[in-house]
Amino acid sequence: MRIVRYILSTLVLVWALGFLWFTIALPRPADATSADAVIVPTGGAGRIAQGLAVLDAGLAPKMLVSGVDPEVTSEEFAAEFEVEEALMDCCITLGFVAVDTRGNAAETADWVERNGVQSLRLVTTDWHMRRAAGELDRTLPSSVTVIRDAVPSQPSLASLFLEYHKLIASRVAGMFGF
Repeated sequence: MRIVRYILSTLVLVWALGFLWFTIALPRPADATSADAVIVPTGGAGRIAQGLAVLDAGLAPKMLVSGVDPEVTSEEFAAEFEVEEALMDCCITLGFVAVDTRGNAAETADWVERNGVQSLRLVTTDWHMRRAAGELDRTLPSSVTVIRDAVPSQPSLASLFLEYHKLIASRVAGMFGF
């Protein structure tokens, strides 16, 4: 019985320290490193704007927006984010397949292979970065470099709590090949 209490106490301590680290050490924006492409999973405020800023700054020549609602047209996207038609035509791909973070990784891996991308900037919200990057790391070939470009946010404690547990579940699933 004593050993069970010790193990449970240790697990609670590890969980608490992990959550503390997760909340106070959120990923930061990347420096001005260039890449072959920028990848933006939908779902959080500021992600698409940051991806477009990466394009505007010349840090990547093309962008995939993964997980776009199938009902959204290119014209609606362009109007919503004030993107010129020429930029939409040459440089922005809307991905309609993904419905979650794992799906974003699969959609990205397919697009990366089709486009010969060897380096990419992953633009997602700071609290989502670790899980999104982890899914990409499991899905992309090891030869593809991923630059983590976090969008700063003001997440609620509830959002951080939920995302921390999703990160744990994602890592456990990855360890067992799920």
